[in-house]
Amino acid sequence: MGEASNIEPLKFNLSDMNDSMLHTVLELVSDGIWDWNANTGFVYRNARWYEMLGYSPHSLDNNVLTWENVIHPDDYPQVMSRFDDYLNERSPGYQAEYRCRTHDGRYIWIEDRGYVLARNADGSVARMVGAHRSIEDKRRLFEALERRNHSLETMIEERTRELSRVNEQLQLQLEENRKLAQTDALTSIANRYRLEQALPQACERAQRFREPLSLIAMDIDDFKSINDHYGHALGDAALVHVVENVQRFVHDVDLLARWGGDEFILILPNTPLADARTRAEAIRSGLASLAPVGDFQVTMSFGVVQRFEDEQQTGLMARADQALYRSKIAGKNVISA
Repeated sequence: MGEASNIEPLKFNLSDMNDSMLHTVLELVSDGIWDWNANTGFVYRNARWYEMLGYSPHSLDNNVLTWENVIHPDDYPQVMSRFDDYLNERSPGYQAEYRCRTHDGRYIWIEDRGYVLARNADGSVARMVGAHRSIEDKRRLFEALERRNHSLETMIEERTRELSRVNEQLQLQLEENRKLAQTDALTSIANRYRLEQALPQACERAQRFREPLSLIAMDIDDFKSINDHYGHALGDAALVHVVENVQRFVHDVDLLARWGGDEFILILPNTPLADARTRAEAIRSGLASLAPVGDFQVTMSFGVVQRFEDEQQTGLMARADQALYRSKIAGKNVISA
């Protein structure tokens, strides 16, 4: 996200420009520039921002989730910590170096700087601009200089190529291991471990960007009876078919996870309670198309909740579980909120 010299002129001239004029100027800037309206959630990024990461200009959604999704998972916590410190005026500025995923799946190092242009009456951020620039060359030069202290220059190039090949293999293996550790073996959706990682992050981003967050807790009605009458093999097959049906109603930004046994949790970022109830009803209705398991027509009960302000994941999960329990005692195959 760009050097300070690229940011200060924007700060100076912003009051004289409307958004259209400003964004036209930003298209001419060589660094990747971003402009976040925190009150509306709209994020403008100039063409260079996209080109630096290998995307066609203006091809991604204009929201903060686009930025979050390209940050390397290992770098995400420290980036958000610095970002929050600046937003909450615990630090005098925002600057970070981290890895961003490009369109072809590689990661490049960037330097990111930002500046708050305006705050609301309550002190929260109203508007912020910033810039990023690639520091890949600087990183590579630094690594090359370190290696040069230990070997001849003629050996460095070969060693660099070998290290690059090994690194790519390790990255592939690490990604595979991470996926296996976070995936339910039977249904191939996220497992409980992944859910316990994702839900605190979802609560944090909902608080940070002042967006709604909803949960749907659901489990299969009378699943124990299915296992008792027809065996675990048929019960497992029923679980897989149910998950396949539920996944038809899961969006890319959502997370569907198996909480345990026949219970599942669906995390719905930026989704108010009314929309979450609508989604739960779509899932419930969709189950009607499933073939019966012997004498059992598979149904599910649902508990739907929206996060309260400042509520943490423990309280949110507890309320979802309580809503699910109310559905069970209300006769099953119903939705409670």
